[in-house]
Amino acid sequence: MSQDSLKIAAAAKALEFVRHGMKLGLGTGSTAEAFLDLLAPRVRAGLEVDCVATSERTALKARGLGIPLGELDALTPLDITIDGADEADRALNLIKGAGAALLREKIVAQSSRAMIVIADETKLVAQLGKFPLPVEVIPFGRGATAARIAEAAARLGYADLEVVQRMKDGAAVKTDSGNLVYDCAFGAIKDAAALAAALSGIAGVVEHGLFIGIATRLVIAHPGEVEVIPANP
Repeated sequence: MSQDSLKIAAAAKALEFVRHGMKLGLGTGSTAEAFLDLLAPRVRAGLEVDCVATSERTALKARGLGIPLGELDALTPLDITIDGADEADRALNLIKGAGAALLREKIVAQSSRAMIVIADETKLVAQLGKFPLPVEVIPFGRGATAARIAEAAARLGYADLEVVQRMKDGAAVKTDSGNLVYDCAFGAIKDAAALAAALSGIAGVVEHGLFIGIATRLVIAHPGEVEVIPANP
């Protein structure tokens, strides 16, 4: 199976958890968009859902598909957020942020009773950290903030961490909230909770891509099988 086919398989499995009248958080990224493509025909067939998008990109696609969108403040708490991940381990810890939507993704996920993560098997890892960790930083004093990220990492044993500002076509990548994204190649993350706490304590860091204790299910597509972790939560 191709990677795109696996993404569709994971999205189809996640759709089984959606019920009439639910309030849904809609994630950002290619796997989350596969879920939107499957949700839209169900909505046209009469499924009633109220949804909140985690990014302008997702909102644009959802509107184009006829999926109803509302404001988080009016709909919270949501029943389920369905989103992808850049990495996930079997303890349900995640790295997210490749789509530069990590802040809004985390706000929406934490405003939900459950978070279902959909992904192909390449995103399931034994230990987080091969994928560089995105960190969202306000523009003011960004260089000083990046230096403090490296210092905090060094105190936790991640020596010589390279904190790289994300660029695209020669311009700084900005989030929907107008912030910058720095990618941090930690390598194997030994204690995700400790790293998350250290990053959260740095002034200038708006949010980081470690999602700890937020996801409630992983839906992982393998060739010929879709695995749900935990199987019986």
